[in-house]
Amino acid sequence: MSETPLAFMIATFVVLAVFFAVDLFVIGRKPHVPTTKESLQHIAFFIVMALIFGALLWLIVGAKPAVEFYSGWLTEYSLSIDNLFVFVIIMANFAVPRELQKYVLSVGITVALVLRGVFILIGAVIISRFTWVFFLFGAFLIVTAVKLAMGGDDDEEYHENAVIRALRKVVSITDEYDGEKLRTEKNGVRLWTPMLIVFLTIGTTDVMFAFDSIPAIFGLTKDPFIVFTANVFALLGLQQLYFLLGALLDKLVYLPVGLSVVLGFIGIKLVMEALSGNSLPFINGGHPVEQVPEVPTWLSLAVIVVAIGGSALVSVLKMRQEPSEQQKGQQ
Repeated sequence: MSETPLAFMIATFVVLAVFFAVDLFVIGRKPHVPTTKESLQHIAFFIVMALIFGALLWLIVGAKPAVEFYSGWLTEYSLSIDNLFVFVIIMANFAVPRELQKYVLSVGITVALVLRGVFILIGAVIISRFTWVFFLFGAFLIVTAVKLAMGGDDDEEYHENAVIRALRKVVSITDEYDGEKLRTEKNGVRLWTPMLIVFLTIGTTDVMFAFDSIPAIFGLTKDPFIVFTANVFALLGLQQLYFLLGALLDKLVYLPVGLSVVLGFIGIKLVMEALSGNSLPFINGGHPVEQVPEVPTWLSLAVIVVAIGGSALVSVLKMRQEPSEQQKGQQ
């Protein structure tokens, strides 16, 4: 259960709802390609809002929940950046006009947020009743970390998931876009536009990513309120980040390594927590393993900052070295 005052939680949900409403129905109503300046302003705004929210948590609830939020937010934000690779592929696969891509991302991310909320509630109930599930979460994250480190999680092409394949069988869809419309008329017949498929693809694909990110953040905090708000702040501004990074995404070559370190660390932390609260009869006779040390929250935050920041820095340095190496080769 959350220790955060109910009034603060309600105020937070209202403010976050306003953020999404403005982004979707005010800023996003006019189809356009965001400029670099516009993208930077939006990203900076949402980052500052996340930092302020963490500071308010610190003042109202205490240092531990605030550090848990910052750790979760940074983890979710880093995983979201990695997921932008797939968004690029989806946009290309469905030939979404560039001026419509921001609107598509806004709606798709909103769908993803609703579905993630359901996923978080289910996860919170399972964790509260079955602590042994941490063994499964931890093992899953460790396997994912190994795959990332070995390059086995690369998404070179997009494959439609089962939801989209099933929808295509029962719904008539035209191949042409009609602005932001979901329905259009062609030869006197009302048809769905590809926009419907794109919305569902972005939303459901993001939920698939949640199988990595939700267990990861539950490894940092058990508070559903912090889990949800960290996810929301990670998703806010994601569409602007999509346009800002653009072709630079494939230049962040060491980001998967940093993410693998984070996921591996959290996976091990989850297994340790499962051992310290063990109730499985075939492990230590069904008793907690008291020798397992507790990982402090500040250490989790430090590992996340160093791993993600370090991988991004090394990627940027490598990016800068490539032009100079090319110039040397031409001489």
